[in-house]
Amino acid sequence: MHRQSISFTEPNEAWLKEQVESEEYSSKSELVNDLIRQARGKQKQIDWLQAKLDKAKSSGVSTMNKDEMISYIKSEVHG
Repeated sequence: MHRQSISFTEPNEAWLKEQVESEEYSSKSELVNDLIRQARGKQKQIDWLQAKLDKAKSSGVSTMNKDEMISYIKSEVHG
């Protein structure tokens, strides 16, 4: 694991401290790592969605009706 020194604004420092004091997290490092994991997961979803939008944009106009499109999208999202 890498050690790094970072600075926080007063409101962010207070929030981090509150989270640790409430025993939601055992340390600020654990909390920051969790926030980074969440942000990476969101970025992964954004990248997936952008790829789908790019593919849709390049594929042209759909012949599916509204119900068919909703069913297709649900199957894609839920696998």
